[in-house]
Amino acid sequence: MTVLSLSSARPLRPVGAALAAACALVLGACGSAADLDASASSASPGSPDSSGPSIVVGSQDYYSNEILAEVYAQALEAAGYTVDRQLRIGQREVYMPELQQGAIDVFPEYTGNLLQYLVPDAPQTGAEEVAEALASAMPEGLRVLDQAEASDQDSYVVTADFAREHSLTSIGDLAGVEGLVLGGNSELETRPYGPRGLASTYGVSVGFTPIEDSGGSLTVKALRDGDVQLVDIYSSDPVLADPDLVVLEDPQALFLSSRVIPVVSDAIDDEAAAVLNRVSAALGAADLVELNRQSTVEGASASQIAARWLESKGLVGAGA
Repeated sequence: MTVLSLSSARPLRPVGAALAAACALVLGACGSAADLDASASSASPGSPDSSGPSIVVGSQDYYSNEILAEVYAQALEAAGYTVDRQLRIGQREVYMPELQQGAIDVFPEYTGNLLQYLVPDAPQTGAEEVAEALASAMPEGLRVLDQAEASDQDSYVVTADFAREHSLTSIGDLAGVEGLVLGGNSELETRPYGPRGLASTYGVSVGFTPIEDSGGSLTVKALRDGDVQLVDIYSSDPVLADPDLVVLEDPQALFLSSRVIPVVSDAIDDEAAAVLNRVSAALGAADLVELNRQSTVEGASASQIAARWLESKGLVGAGA
């Protein structure tokens, strides 16, 4: 068994942590709310009264989550709301109490991970089941709005050449392909979605090679070099913008679905909720990968990235 490793190997991460660690140098390049174009806050006729209380939008201390918070903030401002940004707060243990106390009104979250935080033994894994269970599990004074297609969760990835050779679109298509080797952190070998889960859920048999970089550059290199044929990479990783990599569909929900979803307080009225739901409806899987790529590869600020995306989707400006 071949073992590929880094001296600073990291465990399988909670949502987004591997990307955050890999892109720590880039965080300094990401701008703050001060970069936001002031014109986005101009109220249009019939829009909410911007002289009222501010809507507080928060984010994790993680570049991808900050981008999502900026998207929410700018969409609300374009609709006439006054927004107070409280970004890079920290992890759930820090910001969930603030949400429950009413200090934050809007926060980008991830369905499966938040559900397991609130209900550690929750059995749901499918997208709709997870969202429904999460809605029921929210603490008093908080609710979730519509989930997006975009997610930040485990996914199985192959090369585009391998997918074409074996006519692969979903994980189940791997059944019967001989000589498959799965690569990932050593913990993956015993995770429920690892080799045993592949066999029991999809009838897919694999060998296993530890690659201790949490889906990072060593993992991608091993996949491209053919040392492994299947790897675990988080679904919002900027590397997935490369068309040479293909994410396999998971119709049986082997992985815990963890889609982007806004968590909001009772301060969010129906009009503001509708603004956020329009954002979720437009935010696809490829969109989040591209937003993250612009941060890690181009070094664009969160406010710049959010503004570009909202305009491209017609959610702000003349097309809104």
